[in-house]
This record gives sequence, C-alpha cells and structure tokens, in this order.
Amino acid sequence: MRELIVRGTNEGLDAARARGARDLLTWPENTVTSIAKLLGVSRNTIYKYVPELKGGRIALANATGTPGLPGPAQPAE
Repeated sequence: MRELIVRGTNEGLDAARARGARDLLTWPENTVTSIAKLLGVSRNTIYKYVPELKGGRIALANATGTPGLPGPAQPAE
C-alpha cells in the first residue's frame, strides 16, 4: 500500500514539473535537456508529460497556440 502512495506522489510531482517544462519550452533558447536538469527529471519524463513535443517545437506551438514558439509559416504581406 505504501508503495502505491509513494508512486502516486512521485507521478504527481513529475506531472507538476512537466507543466513547468511546458512553460519553459516557450522560450526558444531553452532545450529539453536543460529544462530536465533544472526540474530534476529525465528527458524521458519531459517527453512523457509533454507528448506534443514528440513532433518537435512546431507541433507543440500548433497544439498549444503558444506565442514565442515557432509556429506555421505565415504568408508574406
């Protein structure tokens, strides 16, 4: 029983860190590796909790509508 509580707590902490990672990813100079080190999690954890990253930052920008991330190319005016 104790193991289940510990595991649930750790998963909750990982999820909270990943939400912070999503915010940090809005800055193009931040890398997944640097964010993982900052949050004390593995790169795999970042990818697990931010699945939009699997398609790259452009997929993340499109999925979240996040300004600051490179989005789809805009036509020239």
